[in-house]
Amino acid sequence: MAELKLRGLRKSYGNAEVIKGVDLDVGDREFVVFVGPSGCGKSTLLRMIAGLEKITAGELMLDGARINEVDPSERGLAMVFQSYALYPHMTVAENMGFALKIAGLPVKERDAKVKAAAEVLQLSHLLDRRPKELSGGQRQRVAIGRAIVRQPKVFLFDEPLSNLDAALRVNMRLELMQLHERLAATIVYVTHDQTEAMTMADKIVVLNGGTIEQVGTPLDLYNRPANVFVAGFIGSPKMNMLPVRVLSASGDGVAVALPGGSSLVVPVEAGTNAPNAELLLGIRPEHIRIADAGQFKGEAVLAERLGGLTILHADIGEKARLVVQTEGTDTTPLHSPIAMQVDPSHCHLFATDGKALAPIGKARAA
Repeated sequence: MAELKLRGLRKSYGNAEVIKGVDLDVGDREFVVFVGPSGCGKSTLLRMIAGLEKITAGELMLDGARINEVDPSERGLAMVFQSYALYPHMTVAENMGFALKIAGLPVKERDAKVKAAAEVLQLSHLLDRRPKELSGGQRQRVAIGRAIVRQPKVFLFDEPLSNLDAALRVNMRLELMQLHERLAATIVYVTHDQTEAMTMADKIVVLNGGTIEQVGTPLDLYNRPANVFVAGFIGSPKMNMLPVRVLSASGDGVAVALPGGSSLVVPVEAGTNAPNAELLLGIRPEHIRIADAGQFKGEAVLAERLGGLTILHADIGEKARLVVQTEGTDTTPLHSPIAMQVDPSHCHLFATDGKALAPIGKARAA
């Protein structure tokens, strides 16, 4: 069992507060991913968990025990860094077993742990090689193996794939997911890549400016972003954001005026937003369909033809543009008029403070 609890964690450097009161539960065997832009505090928070950064305030608990002041080597955690940090003069086996050697583990037991980890990571045939003889992916697996042999309660990963090329990153993502399943391990993983977060995580923690914007499963965050920041950060291509004006509100939702003169009823609660209030309408590119008629009319001005899918950019007037994801077989000619249709149930409305308006019924049930 390995459960982490963060309660009111804060980190300051002088007068600059970089982690601003984080509360989070990481369950046993969960794969939790911290994601956010550069400077959001995700790596600092991970280092606080590891014991490499001193906690300014709050409590960090592992399996119910406070570990704020526990030495990093005694926390039962293992960290894999962005840099492989392998000893160039040591073999793969020696690199993987070095921490166990320092801990005074008998040679026979140490070798058994190294061989077991090597089998899991498909490194058995490379144990006698040195780092210079390995590919980038193999070096990263050695770094992971060095963590596995310690049999930690929690694995901590700090952007471990960022030094790899695109194709290798995809392969390593799959390997890490399979490793998580085989080891039944608790993992906390940091990345700036929302695709990594979406594909790997049981639970995503979106950080911004040292605070948590939203916590949830990948599909929770994708389908019901709590605010404009999460909506824009999760999903590729990014969610379209259009300024709209409230026309009216009813039991069916909020009617808004769209660029171009049309209107749309979005099934969300109006909250305190009265007629003529300014809102943002969010629509994901894949939820827009090119049709003979629709709520939007415009001109196709740019096409990104990617094979399996096509990304169209359409001007819809009032200095507004929609990005539309269509099939790769789409042949819409550029600089031609197009109509675009959306399903209101896939649309989002955001207030001026950036918060999402609740779906019909959700606010009343809360």
